[in-house]
Parts: sequence; C-alpha cells; structure tokens
Amino acid sequence: MPTLNNAIESLNEKGYLNLKVPENLDLVKEIQKLKKEKNAIILAHYYQSKEIQDLSDFLGDSLQLARAAEKTEADMIVFCGVHFMAETAKILNPTKKVVLPDLHAGCSLADNCSGDGLRKMKEEHPSAIVVSYINCDIGVKAESDIIVTSSNAESIIKSLPENQKIIFAPDRNLGRYINQVTGRNMILWDGACIIHEAFSAERIAKQMLENPGAKLIAHPEAQKNVLALADYIGSTARLLDYVVNNESQKFIVATEEGILHEMHKRAPHKELIPALIQDETCNCSECFYMKMNTLEKLYLCMKYELPEILLDENMRVKALKSINKMLELSVQIK
Repeated sequence: MPTLNNAIESLNEKGYLNLKVPENLDLVKEIQKLKKEKNAIILAHYYQSKEIQDLSDFLGDSLQLARAAEKTEADMIVFCGVHFMAETAKILNPTKKVVLPDLHAGCSLADNCSGDGLRKMKEEHPSAIVVSYINCDIGVKAESDIIVTSSNAESIIKSLPENQKIIFAPDRNLGRYINQVTGRNMILWDGACIIHEAFSAERIAKQMLENPGAKLIAHPEAQKNVLALADYIGSTARLLDYVVNNESQKFIVATEEGILHEMHKRAPHKELIPALIQDETCNCSECFYMKMNTLEKLYLCMKYELPEILLDENMRVKALKSINKMLELSVQIK
C-alpha cells in the first residue's frame, strides 16, 4: 500500500487517495467527527449512494447545490457529486477549500463539450448568445452568457427576448425539450447523457402496460420518444416533489436510480419502479461516475483535504459571470 506521499503523487493518475482504511473504523462516525473539526459541509447530489446521501448536510439537484455552495459559511466544502459540480462550488467560493472524493468522477455530457468547440460554434452564429446547461466544465461556462439547470432552463429561456438567437449546449435532449415547450428554435450542441439516453421507450411502454395506473415520470435529458410517454417531465428535484405530492401510488421513474432513495424516504408508502434501459442484460440506470465516490474515499478526502479543486483565476472569473446571471435570473423569475 502506498504511503501518503506516494498517494498524493499519484492523485492525477488515480483520482483519489489510494490509502488503506482500517477495517474496524466506523466511517460514518469518523466523517461526522471530521465535519465538526474542520468546519466542513458535505454537499451531495441525489444520484450519490444512499450512504453518502444520508451523511450529507445538504442534498439536492444541480441548482439547489449551486445555491447551497454560494451561501455556505463552512471553511471546507466537501462535494459528493461529479467534477463539474465541485468546480461550480469553487467558482462561487474562491477563498474556500473545495474537495471532491474522486477527481475522476466526471460526466459523459460535460466531457462531450469544450470551450474551444463552443467558441467555434459562436463564430458560426455571431448574433447568438450562449445558454449552457450546468453539466459542463469551467471552459464551457467561461464561453457562456447564461448557465441553466434542468430546474430553471424553461423559465430562463422564456424570459429572454423572443427574437434572441440562442446556442444551447451541451445537451441536445434537454435543448429539444425546451424548444418544444417554449416554441423557440435554439441551435443545439450535439451532446447527451449516457444514462438518460439509455432508457428504452419500448421496454418502458411494456412496463406501463404491466403496471396500469402507474405514472411515468422522466427527466428532460431523456430522449424524445421516452418523454412522449411521460405523465410528468421535470428536474430531479421536481420529480421528487411530484412523487411526494401526486395522488398516484405507483411511479415508473426514468432518471438515475439514486433518486429512489430520497423518494422512498419521503413517500415510503408509494411504489417506485426504475424505468428499464435498452440493455436487456442490465435493468440498472446508475451513473458510474456518480458512484465513484465511496464512504472510504469521502473519509480520506476529509481527513487529508485532498483531492482539492484548484482553478485558474482568470477562467474562474469568466465562468462566474454566467453562473451569477443564472442565479440573478432565477431570483427575478420567482
């Protein structure tokens, strides 16, 4: 097993501190102890493992987590999500230490789009503004005019002048859905989330026949043939609220399976069925990247305050403008 120095040196390769954790260590108790000692806050996305969700100080979707990161008074933000989310927290809090249990917890959607590629697209459409989904890296945020999340994309696009030309990146499925509900004709970057694209409309239709009365709820990152079947389409947080507040007792859920844990907690009497994906050998819809964060990695990350998110200041300032615009518009629209 490597020493701490060896583990630190190999962070870029491994993405996490590859150190042995004592088998008899109560990780939950130790993590809670470290939170107090270091004045740290754990922010976790709904797609994290249930153990990490239960340990978090704040659990939410991308918009909720961005707001929580902006307002926190903690000295250290421990982000249990994927890399672009921790990056967003650091953009908003340059003086705070932001750590991520595994630096390689990436995002297929964010990896599909680059600042250079978006810059070229802007050159082809010089009169367009760029609205980017928050699932993107700092380079894309720096090239964007406004950042949106699946919770506020529709309302923010509606708030813009109808004759304003818009480039929407990087999710074509979310962009197509926003075009449909707003009547816009945004220019779409050709990217998608591998998890939400994997849902099978054919297999879900069979699930609906086998479960009469069940409501199909779907995230707008899913493909249009899946969304066409849905009784309700919404962001992760809105899907959760829908399950809690709707009178139906059975739901087929077409988004990452991690959300089912919180849904079960808030609506324990309701039946939740994960929507089926195209691969018939696997019925799971788990994000590999989200699940790269583990309790062991979280403990080591908090103990040694590594891996840390570090950003170029000029790039951070550019990216901050588009995020602040989102937060500003979100308040105004309310």
